[in-house]
Amino acid sequence: MKSIQIFLLTIIISLFSGPAGAQNTISPERKMAIDSLALEKVRDLSKYISIIGNKKTPWSQANRVIDRTLELFADGAQMGVSSLNQPEVKYYDIRTYLERLMALNYDQVKIEWFNIEYISDLERQPDGRYVGVITIYQRFEGRSGDKLKYVDTTKKDITVYVERKQTQIGGRIIGFWDVLLGDIRVVETKP
Repeated sequence: MKSIQIFLLTIIISLFSGPAGAQNTISPERKMAIDSLALEKVRDLSKYISIIGNKKTPWSQANRVIDRTLELFADGAQMGVSSLNQPEVKYYDIRTYLERLMALNYDQVKIEWFNIEYISDLERQPDGRYVGVITIYQRFEGRSGDKLKYVDTTKKDITVYVERKQTQIGGRIIGFWDVLLGDIRVVETKP
């Protein structure tokens, strides 16, 4: 079983890697693979947020999903939270945001993300990382009993970091591109 896992990991890494000493440039083929991986991580985040916000999710399961969600993010990333009732946007570290989401005072919470798309191409930074932005729209509904108490739609920009990393497999150092999510900024909130 372990040899199968190592084999699958080697295949996945080879899709995103070249020799360990390869330049830190992204070929068009790798960029397509990286874009797909970034969008997949955003879709995973959407799914995780729905699970954590769902009041029917058992507390222990929600905490496991929080831990998995944190693996998607770069250190220090923050989530913007807005409300139609308050003009300012508040930012929380990701764990705090997720714990607050889990504790919302509604009987039912429904969160859907849609229109997920890149709005900026990856740009190389002086530190060698690439940075891009993915835009999503989030629809939030909070219900008490059968009554809709709050609803809004928020446009958010998600910073995406792509950086070169290395891992060792079978005694060989293999370089690969990794994708992490960064800050999630509120652009606008509407009813």
